[in-house]
Amino acid sequence: MRLRPAAARWFELLTDREHLGGVLGCLADTDAVQLEAYSGLETGVALPDYARVIEDYAQLERRYRAYWPEVRIEAKSFEERSVDRVQADLERLEAWAAEADPCIERLQQLAGEKAALAEVEAIFGSAVDGLPDLSLLSGCGPTLQARLFALPEQVPPLAVPPGVLHATVQAGHSRYLLALGPSEELEPMDAQLQAARARPVALPRDLPADGGAAVTELRERVSAIDEALAAERAGLDALGERHGLAGILAHFTFLDWLVANVPKLPATEHFAWVTGWTSDAEGRRIEEALAAAGLPGLLHFPEPPSGLDPPVVLANPGWARPFELFVRLLGTPSATEADPSALVAVIAPLLFGYMFGDVGQGVVLLSAGVALRRRYPALRLLVPGGLSAIAFGFAFGSVFAREDLIPALWLHPLNEPLTLLAVSVGIGVVVITLGLVMDALEHAWSGLGLAWIESRAGLLVMYLGLVASPFVPAAALVALAGLLWFLAGSGLVARSAAAVGAALAELIETTLQLVVNTVSFARVGAFALAHAGLSAAVVGVGEATGSAFGFAVALVVGNLLILALEGLVVSIQTTRLVLFEFFIRFLRGEGRPFKSLPPPRGREATHR
Repeated sequence: MRLRPAAARWFELLTDREHLGGVLGCLADTDAVQLEAYSGLETGVALPDYARVIEDYAQLERRYRAYWPEVRIEAKSFEERSVDRVQADLERLEAWAAEADPCIERLQQLAGEKAALAEVEAIFGSAVDGLPDLSLLSGCGPTLQARLFALPEQVPPLAVPPGVLHATVQAGHSRYLLALGPSEELEPMDAQLQAARARPVALPRDLPADGGAAVTELRERVSAIDEALAAERAGLDALGERHGLAGILAHFTFLDWLVANVPKLPATEHFAWVTGWTSDAEGRRIEEALAAAGLPGLLHFPEPPSGLDPPVVLANPGWARPFELFVRLLGTPSATEADPSALVAVIAPLLFGYMFGDVGQGVVLLSAGVALRRRYPALRLLVPGGLSAIAFGFAFGSVFAREDLIPALWLHPLNEPLTLLAVSVGIGVVVITLGLVMDALEHAWSGLGLAWIESRAGLLVMYLGLVASPFVPAAALVALAGLLWFLAGSGLVARSAAAVGAALAELIETTLQLVVNTVSFARVGAFALAHAGLSAAVVGVGEATGSAFGFAVALVVGNLLILALEGLVVSIQTTRLVLFEFFIRFLRGEGRPFKSLPPPRGREATHR
């Protein structure tokens, strides 16, 4: 278990410009690199500004993306390609677009024809016996005309002219209106339907008179269009292969990632200098990844340049990593701050279980955490919370709000409320003391350990004396000694008598805070009592029903309410106690988080 976060390690990598793309993609695959340009190395020629070219590519992408193959980026794609050949690739992509336009236009036309035929086939295929002859409908005119409209869900009442015949057809979840009449009488009806946002559907021509034969003809036409579509798509695929479309798209996808994620790197005509930070303290992952990909590079790890703030890596074991969520609520600890994630992994479940002690309800929370932890990572916290609730449920003898199923291994909360409250305050004393110890560690890491011993150590002594004095009256002398220690030490550290006055003001404020923070933990016991009271109420309501069925319903509904409402409240209280009673003593969140370089879209990670 490591309480001090690690500062990322500075690295510098020299590679040839021809393989720069492959090197950057390889670094992204390690998930251990954050790039940062160093102004002191900006010599020679900078890499080109790809923003304009990427903008031209983005316009082509918006227009043609539906007709492009899936982008697949592999490491070797960039071992053989220089990032400086982008303009030639853009010209090749534009040449492909010019040749592909007629084919795409035919594809769109065929797709529209297929959709129209398939819709008409669905309409008349579902009600072939109740509709007029399709051949007559499609061939009528110019005096009589036929209309077919797809109706929206809500259609206002239509004023149908007296000379117009009409019928409503239901096909699946859609409704259609078929109308037949003189042209001059259909025109006002057309205007009404268009105002109602009805969509006109074209009626195909040259269909057989028999309804069944007409539907069969429509299906055959759809099949013929499918064959034509397949032929056009095959021609488009062949055109893409001839122009090397897949490789060009992979290159531009990589360059889009490059512009978004990679700072401007210093480069000469033949070489490029990649600099940044790595979370791999030994540097082996970068070396191994480059070696496995066969990419050239000279890597070394000098001291970071002055003026650069190293990002911080939280190196916690897997069981403590979910609790980094609490720490990140206040920011990222700096390299001289403590990372309390491992401590929170014990404190937060302890507080939660104490306030929510029930074996059955704890099993429900545990099961929910296990089932949903991959979809909703934050719910992984329910696993230790549920386990703690189960443990305290055995201690309190509570199973799904009932206290008559198992014996209490410790106590029943409603029978011994003062003990419950006293223990919760004792937990608070331990938590606050840990916060003061974390403050001492941070002073030591900052090189101020001696100053802490000379002054702020008195606060810890005074606090321990105060909390012990109700039980051991002589401890009040220890508290007084701590008070004098802090005041005298503050004056010695500042080498000024005036500093004693400032220290006295700080002492009064800090003492009040410590007392309030300590008493605040009594609410942990209060919520444990509230949970026990709600459980007793649920059981009481069930018993009042006078039937086994009523008792079961009351128990199920009551437990669901406790899980939903009190579970939320207890979670909020746990978070509040951790943030404002524990973290407030030492955590400032002044660090810079480590943000690893993401892989390009479509890139398969090969070195993770």
